[in-house]
Amino acid sequence: MAGSSALAPPGFPAELHAGNRERLVAALRGHLSGSARPLRGLALLQGGEEQNRHCTDHLELFRQESYFAYLFGVREPGFYGAIDIASGQSILFAPRLPPDYVVWMGEIKPLSYFKDRYKVDVVFYVDEIAQVLQDKFSEHGKALLFLLYGKSSDSGNYSKPATFEGIEKFDTDLSTLHPIITECRVIKSDMEIALMQYANDVSSEAHIEVMRQVKPGMKEYQLESIFLHHAYMYGACRHCSYTCICATGENSSVLHYGHTAAPNDRTLNDGDMALMDMGAEYSFYGSDITCSYPINGKFNGNQTIVYNAVLKAHNAVISHMQPGVKWIDMHKLAEQTILESLEKENIIHGDIGAMMARRLGAVFMPHGLGHLLGIDTHDPGGYPEGLERPKEPGLSSLRTIRELKEGMVSSYLSD
Repeated sequence: MAGSSALAPPGFPAELHAGNRERLVAALRGHLSGSARPLRGLALLQGGEEQNRHCTDHLELFRQESYFAYLFGVREPGFYGAIDIASGQSILFAPRLPPDYVVWMGEIKPLSYFKDRYKVDVVFYVDEIAQVLQDKFSEHGKALLFLLYGKSSDSGNYSKPATFEGIEKFDTDLSTLHPIITECRVIKSDMEIALMQYANDVSSEAHIEVMRQVKPGMKEYQLESIFLHHAYMYGACRHCSYTCICATGENSSVLHYGHTAAPNDRTLNDGDMALMDMGAEYSFYGSDITCSYPINGKFNGNQTIVYNAVLKAHNAVISHMQPGVKWIDMHKLAEQTILESLEKENIIHGDIGAMMARRLGAVFMPHGLGHLLGIDTHDPGGYPEGLERPKEPGLSSLRTIRELKEGMVSSYLSD
């Protein structure tokens, strides 16, 4: 029935994040042992901070920094978190809030609340970081802090290493943590996959609700509104994984349409195709679903040809996907399948092998075949050390060329 859902939002998965911390500790111990380094030190991460809108006092809706969310699941801003590599002990540092916080923002929760909610071993205040680390972890001299610093292969931006007053009193390592925690994020646990399944189920329902209501004369932003309402009203998904792309007509050919300069504001016309690329996020874990259909419910001849070509490529990739397969081979399979469909319909002419060699597929699919998916829509780990991004047209847009492994989660035929 329209305007309802059979889904029930899961509770907060503290055990999921505890498991993520355990996997990181195991990976760090393995790396240190393998390089003949002592099993000592702490992984220290700084959570995100609330941001004001430019020079105003308007606070933007906060969403936690993704690596911090992965390890601790903390939704509040201003936190730090540490994990002792030797013992596996987890520590949160909460901001010390002023007394008038309770008037403007609500209850000031005690440290015990954060210990219980986030299932960590101990909680202190942020202004106690230096003293706590010195008192508890400096028995072998200066405590060693493994800080998060590394480059995203998607954005080219660098993660921000933790900093606090007194950090100069500690030894720091800026190179070890980032590649190891990134690799941990590549392989999802069963609990992570279940949470992503829920986010995708909510998104699927929301997409279906958009399909039910779409009709000529509507605005693209109304379709976005329907999706957002359903995901939040029935799925408790306050955040989306990315900016909604509600593209109709010629807008459907713009890969990342929907941004502020192209704000989903076209009027839908009878006969238009709609390309809806939207995904809800739940408890930090995301979804990414794209679907295309005629807004009047009837494909014309050309729409049928293109739709079936993409559908055939999608099905071919899914049927060949298994551990051990290389991502780049799946991309080329999709390209070849699309070219074969277009050649069959006399839209293009010539030898498919020659077309592939000349990279003609990049004309029809200039983006890469999807991406890793998780806490971020474009989840990290696409190009670990030793993997180089291809230079050829189309292939240069691939967000990874990794070999598939069990536990990876990805979104295919989507960028």
